[in-house]
Amino acid sequence: MAQVDKEVYMSFPPGFYKEEKAQGKVCKLLKSLYGLKQAPRQWFSRFSDALIKFGFTSSLNDYSLFTYNKDGVFLALLVYVDDVIITGTSHSLIQSVKSYIHDLFRIKDLGQLRYFLGFEAARSDAGLFLNQRKYALDLISEAGLLGCKPSKIPMDTKHKLSLSTSPLLEDPAPYRRLVGQLIYLTNTRPDLAYSVHILSQFMNKPTEDHLAAAHRVLRYLKGCPAQGVFYPSNQTLQLSVFCDADWGSCPLTRRSVSGCCVLLGQSVISWKTKKQAIVSRSSAEAEYRAMAHACCEVSWLTRLLADLQVQVPTPVALFCDNMAAMHIARNPVFHERTKHVELDRHVVRQHLTSGFISPHFVASIDQPADLLTKALSADQLAA
Repeated sequence: MAQVDKEVYMSFPPGFYKEEKAQGKVCKLLKSLYGLKQAPRQWFSRFSDALIKFGFTSSLNDYSLFTYNKDGVFLALLVYVDDVIITGTSHSLIQSVKSYIHDLFRIKDLGQLRYFLGFEAARSDAGLFLNQRKYALDLISEAGLLGCKPSKIPMDTKHKLSLSTSPLLEDPAPYRRLVGQLIYLTNTRPDLAYSVHILSQFMNKPTEDHLAAAHRVLRYLKGCPAQGVFYPSNQTLQLSVFCDADWGSCPLTRRSVSGCCVLLGQSVISWKTKKQAIVSRSSAEAEYRAMAHACCEVSWLTRLLADLQVQVPTPVALFCDNMAAMHIARNPVFHERTKHVELDRHVVRQHLTSGFISPHFVASIDQPADLLTKALSADQLAA
């Protein structure tokens, strides 16, 4: 382990010293120990220093990403604690990196990427398919619902979970654990993002209705556990972003829900459901705030793709189903509707003026971001 950068003391392990001799004495740590709160930072610092010494560069847009770009050879390395994925244009250099890391840390090479942190990767000439099938089936099995009847939708379209008056759960721990696991499942399941967003709001005092709604999500998973995201090998590298908002949807706070999804070619690479920080006075304002969130997301993704040597053509198409919000973005003198909106929300107008984005209208029926702002019917979900 690496040297600690702060003074840390610990008591003697049991049996190390006789009790009478250990009175008033402690150990001063010279190196970090497993389980110490400083240990993850110390490990990452040592590992990243080793990669940088080899010639990698740490990304400023994602600190778990390291890239190597020299003499026409490009490598990308992604690290999560002590799990690492590496890819690139030179097989021989990849082997050299593996040998270099093994000499320093003793690694286990698992070969071609097939399973990583609960993600299953299936590769073919057509492209790459990611899903969390085993993880989803484990959740269903753990809840005892393997023999249940599948549900066509993850959440009732007319749910009133915020107003639930059913009895509180005696032990909220299983509910909290289940919702936490579902949050991780949304990494490959945008169709669950809204449902999990709603369920996660009741972690403090969950009721029986909330647990029943969480089990409904599992029954929905039972019908499609292997669903995931597919990335074709021959698609274009053009970004497009869809954004939407559900105005005043929270019956308690009257705050709106924003949703956005970013596509690279025809494949979704990022999606988000988030309750807005303040109450919007109109649906146009709610949609405009959703556009601002989408602009920030696509701006970050553009920089991240640049780290991966992918140059995104501009302007990026920004699709919205609210004409008033698009007028606000285009018209700097739309004063009455925007004088109370925070300055940082006008990032949409700045990006539009600079030519980074290009707003486009999309009909609500063709708006994929609807999936992230409200519970849809079975027909809408299938479309």
